[in-house]
Amino acid sequence: MNALYNAWKKLLREELKRKEDSSGEDMWRPTLHIAPPVGWLNDPNGLCQYKGVYHAFYQMSPFHPEGGLKFWGHCTSKDLLHWKFEGISLCPDQPYDCHGVYSGSAIVEDDTMYVFYTGNVKQQGNYDYVNEGRQSGTVLAVSTDGIHFGSKELLMTNADYPEDVTKHVRDPKVWKQDNIYYMLQGARTKENKGVVLVFSSEDKRNWTYTGRLQSRQPFGYMWECPDLCEVDGNTVLFISPQGLEPDGFRYANKYQSGTCFLKGDFRTNAEIGEFRELDGGFDFYAPQTFSADDGRRILIGWMGMAEVQDQYTNKTIADGWQNVLTLPRELSVQDGILCQNPVRELYAWWNREICFTGGYHADIASCCELDIHSDGGDVKVILADGLELCYEEDKKLFRMEFLNTSLGAGRTFRGRKIPYLKDMRIVVDISCVEVFLNGGADVLSTRFYPEKDQYTANVKGSKICGSCRYHE
Repeated sequence: MNALYNAWKKLLREELKRKEDSSGEDMWRPTLHIAPPVGWLNDPNGLCQYKGVYHAFYQMSPFHPEGGLKFWGHCTSKDLLHWKFEGISLCPDQPYDCHGVYSGSAIVEDDTMYVFYTGNVKQQGNYDYVNEGRQSGTVLAVSTDGIHFGSKELLMTNADYPEDVTKHVRDPKVWKQDNIYYMLQGARTKENKGVVLVFSSEDKRNWTYTGRLQSRQPFGYMWECPDLCEVDGNTVLFISPQGLEPDGFRYANKYQSGTCFLKGDFRTNAEIGEFRELDGGFDFYAPQTFSADDGRRILIGWMGMAEVQDQYTNKTIADGWQNVLTLPRELSVQDGILCQNPVRELYAWWNREICFTGGYHADIASCCELDIHSDGGDVKVILADGLELCYEEDKKLFRMEFLNTSLGAGRTFRGRKIPYLKDMRIVVDISCVEVFLNGGADVLSTRFYPEKDQYTANVKGSKICGSCRYHE
């Protein structure tokens, strides 16, 4: 299939050339967040560190900013802040992935990168595409330089999955533990219950189904993008369930992503703890983690959301691209809560700082960080005269609210119940805002679209101090 692969690459080069020759300003392209040069971006995939370089793959539809046939785009970085687009790494060029190279993961062994992903096939006909009409195969691709991949291997098909699951099995997450390779796959049962399937292997190619992780009561009809890792001595399961109904301020998005702590061994008798959303903002889904060479567990999520066009949109569609990935976030467990904070490289990158006490009202850089500490009372931050980030102490409520619907391109309100507010860290990056509360115990992310002269901050609170950092 080299001819088809080369044809796709040629089309991408032509699309990039058209983008380069266009007269558009592309004014909302972020500085530090991964964004596609053209087309659509969604799930992060294959996150790893290979020969000292960080690699982030992602689902990409390069020819349509509103989505379409899925490829894998590829970026590399030496500092987790500045990313180089390496082109398309995986194309839908085989009979078993002809309708999309779907999500997956990577492991690195002996200077070799092994990538596992779901190959998607949709048959033509009158099918429901849940129980019939779809094929979801597990595929392996191997690279010896981190850039180019050799021939693909189809490892499993739907016939290799349990009989009680539908055709929706996808998003393999692979790692090695105790000299055995393990793979998680998200699945939907025929009773419309989300579960995680567990497989094991001794050689990365021959896999055996060994069991599943599931809640006692049904919790969504499909669990996508599973991940499992150890964080500060805790076994953490990551899932992205589909089909949850809103519950107060919880589950406000179309789909959710969150974590559960596991009790017991995931291979035998694990009990799944309470589900907790990872991000309470508008734009977050399908996170994936990886272990850096220095031992840090780092998470990157899709800073977007599917099937929300009737609610809000992204103004970058007019520039020929859509969606970004979150900043890489370091994970830790504090007081029984999984916390997320921007990687430490970000703090070291800022080289200018303005400190304040009791309030701050000024123009800000379009890429900057506000770090606010509170000793009690209400705290209010208004960005670009239209995005309000407010903690109301009497209600124990943090609000992310767009006072100007144009600024949010239709986004309105998200809330999070928290018992107190001691600190708020806000990272602004052109069209991205990520808010980290109380040491990263709660996080809210959103896209927003200020005009060039709208980058302002108005910080109010009776017992606050803080700083504004940026890079010159």
